[in-house]
Amino acid sequence: MVDHRLSEEHEALRDSVQTFARKEVAPVIGDYYEREEFPYPLVRTMGEMGLFGLPVPEEHGGMGGDYFALCLALEELARVDSSVAITLEAGVSLGVMPIYRFGNDEQRATWLPKLARGEILGAFGLTEPGGGSDAGSTRTTAVLDGDQWVINGSKAFITNSGTDLTGLVTVTAVTGQKPNGGKEISTIIVPSGTPGFEVAKKYSKVGWNASDTHALSFDDCRVPAGNLLGERGRGYAQFLATLTEGRVAIAAVGVGLAQGCVDECLRYLDEREAFGRKIGEYQAMQFKVADMELRAHTARLAYYDAASRMLRGEPYKKQAAIAKLASSNAAMDNARDATQIFGGYGFMNETPVGRFYRDAKILEIGEGTSEVQRMLIARELGLPA
Repeated sequence: MVDHRLSEEHEALRDSVQTFARKEVAPVIGDYYEREEFPYPLVRTMGEMGLFGLPVPEEHGGMGGDYFALCLALEELARVDSSVAITLEAGVSLGVMPIYRFGNDEQRATWLPKLARGEILGAFGLTEPGGGSDAGSTRTTAVLDGDQWVINGSKAFITNSGTDLTGLVTVTAVTGQKPNGGKEISTIIVPSGTPGFEVAKKYSKVGWNASDTHALSFDDCRVPAGNLLGERGRGYAQFLATLTEGRVAIAAVGVGLAQGCVDECLRYLDEREAFGRKIGEYQAMQFKVADMELRAHTARLAYYDAASRMLRGEPYKKQAAIAKLASSNAAMDNARDATQIFGGYGFMNETPVGRFYRDAKILEIGEGTSEVQRMLIARELGLPA
């Protein structure tokens, strides 16, 4: 029997996050967005609510929930604002989960309680200036010198990497050569403030303007050998697993944005008049919003399916790629249509629709471009690489 109804626990979580998003995020986020300022009070409140520790066991300071709970929270936040949603998404899927999935007992004890409570944020240093989607072309190096790793290189577009709350960045680096001549890539924890680790000036972005994004550089940056995350040479496999899991979460963000466009349009259609009638009475507007709801609904089913397979321990790489592709398409299409419905008001940054339009595009790029998702789906269908 197929049942997409939420459990009482999941429903209660969704309701609480929805209330927080509408009552605390919505009234203030526009000002943060316009100032391109990180919303520290909102992030601290999310930490107090336990959102950063949703999928982390209680023994590690978390809420003892599951990854689907995180996705529900992300969807509700993104219905109001994507900057806040992506701060949580990256903080958990890219900051917390690599430590939880691959860290040893000491690393988990050191980092997870603070990360899960939102007292500090973690970042994931994967993308490089010359790499983009080709993460296997990593050039950052880490050489073992006695009991220390010496890291040199740079990273680009790293979320949550330069805030006052940032406590660590997990960095992928070339640590040697495999027997077949390929790169041996490992993952190393670099605490914030480590000498030789520099955070560049924040980017000037098209969207997600209230989130934190920086380039990073490492110049003879030394960290203890014990900061190696997981097994040496398993970094490539680790970040592939991290990105597959993260695609389900980023899909929830896309669905939230797509649904937020519907929410705003329904309100506007009931308020705005043209030619003596509310514009919601015109069939052209009704059909447009109906298509928007269709996209949001089908994309939601896609990420629900991927999340359920993940939690059951079944293969879900194809489903995660489908969810990410479907949700980013839905977000882009709905943002465009919502802007059209709002007309000139939709082109104004102070309206949620204006922010949605600017925020949607990155969903087709971050954590695997739409082209990469299509490539993954094709490979999972058995087509040649």
